[in-house]
Amino acid sequence: MQYLSYNKKTIVDISDTSVESEYNRGFVMTRVGKGVMNETSSLRINLSNFDLTSENRRILRKTENLALSKVQLPIEIDDYDWKIHKIGKDFYTEKFGDSTFSANKIKEIVTTDHNFSSLFVYTRDDEIIGYCVAVETSSMLHYCYPFYRLDVDTNNLGMGMMLKAILYAVDKEKDYVYLGSVQRETDKYKLQFKGLELWNHEKGMWEAIENK
Repeated sequence: MQYLSYNKKTIVDISDTSVESEYNRGFVMTRVGKGVMNETSSLRINLSNFDLTSENRRILRKTENLALSKVQLPIEIDDYDWKIHKIGKDFYTEKFGDSTFSANKIKEIVTTDHNFSSLFVYTRDDEIIGYCVAVETSSMLHYCYPFYRLDVDTNNLGMGMMLKAILYAVDKEKDYVYLGSVQRETDKYKLQFKGLELWNHEKGMWEAIENK
């Protein structure tokens, strides 16, 4: 399924203020090229209205041994571990098809001056099992491209990773966590949080949506 894009633009100013302004207008960063953004059916959590649901708490209990740390991007090529793009390529091929996300593109966006500022590293029992490439400013976090090893126990892992990132943003007193677009049936897992807002392209505004 083709990614939903109402409008595209390329920005030159990638300061926190500029990026936050574009995200507030329904645009999100892409992996296509530096400064390339899409306006899409963007979903975000307004953290002033966020609270853990009983289901969120259940997932956190199931993944309590999952730890998050952060690496600033870009990573110097001498410090780069090829396992990052190996895990990412295997994950996206298995989940979405062979041409979804190449190993070279994953390496590019984490080792060059691209659109992404943070790489979340997830460990379990001191063993790296997953990553997420993210856009982060002082007041927002865009949880962009998560991927994890498929040779470990993956039960609740994806949701556990997302929840750990949300709680990281809460701890850092950010205003919003952006979760990407909602356009497919498989995107429904993003709708289980309190404080959700969806970008309405036709109205040019954010609309609160009720957690079910």
